[in-house]
Amino acid sequence: MLITGATVFTGESLVSGLGVRLAQGRVAEAGEGLTPAPGERTVDLGGDYLLPGFVDVHIHAFRGHDTMRGEADIRAMSRDLYNEGVALFCPTTMSASVEETRTAVLAAKAVRLTPEARGARVAGAHMEAPFLSPEKAGAQMKQYFQSPSWSAFEAITGGLTGAVRLITLAPELPGSEAFIRRAAAEGIHVSVGHTAATAAQTHLAADWGADHVTHTFNAQTPLHHREPGVPGASLVDDRLYCEVIADGVHLHPDAVRLLVRCKGARRAVAITDAMEAAGLPDGDYSLGGQRVIVRGAEARLENGTLAGSVLTLRLALENLIHRFGIAPGAACAMCTSTPAASIGEEKAGRIRPGSPAPLTRWSADWRWMGILDGCD
Repeated sequence: MLITGATVFTGESLVSGLGVRLAQGRVAEAGEGLTPAPGERTVDLGGDYLLPGFVDVHIHAFRGHDTMRGEADIRAMSRDLYNEGVALFCPTTMSASVEETRTAVLAAKAVRLTPEARGARVAGAHMEAPFLSPEKAGAQMKQYFQSPSWSAFEAITGGLTGAVRLITLAPELPGSEAFIRRAAAEGIHVSVGHTAATAAQTHLAADWGADHVTHTFNAQTPLHHREPGVPGASLVDDRLYCEVIADGVHLHPDAVRLLVRCKGARRAVAITDAMEAAGLPDGDYSLGGQRVIVRGAEARLENGTLAGSVLTLRLALENLIHRFGIAPGAACAMCTSTPAASIGEEKAGRIRPGSPAPLTRWSADWRWMGILDGCD
């Protein structure tokens, strides 16, 4: 398939006049002056926008399927997310027993190694537990929490630590420095989250090798003018990527704008933090065995605690542009190339040879129009 007539977000900027050729589920060529091969299907987008597939580095579940239930559910997530425009994701765990977490992590590895034919690729697992602070548990079950250690990490992963691409931890816990240093040395990205850390401890975590902050502002110390906490430190520390849940529930619009103005599009990472009700109607659902009540855009435990979201990245992009006033090019980066960069991905989240399908089509007024992958 040759796509023409689009304004293309390459992963860096919006560019008019580029042609994009898709073949075998990937971008084969991107550039000016591309012409159709004999018999090749051509799609003229008539000036619409063409974006790389989304990259979601923090997603627990989608449309009734949950990472913690294992390989079949992660495969179903992969297929469904692909049709939502997601090219790459990190199936994300939550607090559970060692055995349950190991099952989820190794299932993510299995799907990464043998991907679905038309599915979002798995970059590796995001472990959001158990190295978290009981003071900032959120919807995580703190009976499973423990201090970080490499031996505990090996036990959880069955020794296959490379199955984890990103891990959230509270850097004030004993053992954090040694763990962060080793994880960073082995290519595992470390995210500060579910933490009572001070600003100073957040900067220290970056000194040790952390490069990410989990759902900034949520489940962490607040921003205060004399103790800026995790948000204050992360917004000014250029070493840290900052996740943001742009659903209009987790954050006040000004908090979203503040984050984007401080970090810029190259360090602000849009995530969904989605639970199983994402893509489904209101009702009663589950997260880690806990009852979650979903009404409108909100997913809450029975005690009122927010329990993930029902957000999709295509809705996040629309929210960033239309609700929060973020410039379209910046919003595109936040949903594609920046999350990819935050976990060291070089192909996904961009339009260049080798980048995975699907690509997504957007109208001139930035409304979703579906996916393009060359397979239909």
